[in-house]
Amino acid sequence: MGELGFPELTTEQIELLCQTTEDAARKHILSKVSGKDVDRLDIAVEVEGTKPVNVTVEINLLLTKTTKAVDPEALVKEAVDAAHRATQTFLSKLK
Repeated sequence: MGELGFPELTTEQIELLCQTTEDAARKHILSKVSGKDVDRLDIAVEVEGTKPVNVTVEINLLLTKTTKAVDPEALVKEAVDAAHRATQTFLSKLK
């Protein structure tokens, strides 16, 4: 992937990027399953580098035993994709 020409991020922008990315992942998961169906939801966002910016999203999702209609692995993949879209949107607004 080529250089996208983003400015160097400040500490505040990195914190906001992490929060925005985490919120997007959480929102996606909770749009598919009820909060009461979630036993554990851990979302970690790591931002490395400045040019280019590398964003890693890790999600640990454990649903209740009664939640059988949802594939947690597929849901996590969708949530990671949603988080990366939020990251791209955030960074594109900084250009």
